[in-house]
Amino acid sequence: MDVVINGENRNVTPGATLLQVLQELDLDPRAVVVDLNRRIVRRPVLGDVTVSAGDAIEVVNFVGGG
Repeated sequence: MDVVINGENRNVTPGATLLQVLQELDLDPRAVVVDLNRRIVRRPVLGDVTVSAGDAIEVVNFVGGG
């Protein structure tokens, strides 16, 4: 199923949740913020939100530094 992740067309498993998409991308859900179709999705519900074809997902990583 085709979606857009951070502006790039990607294919993800049909019926996947946002949590599963993060796992496919090898991202730790505790270290990112996820925006689905211009709405922030709270971390506790990432496993409950199913991705649909054509969805736009933005994933922002936290970066530490000094």
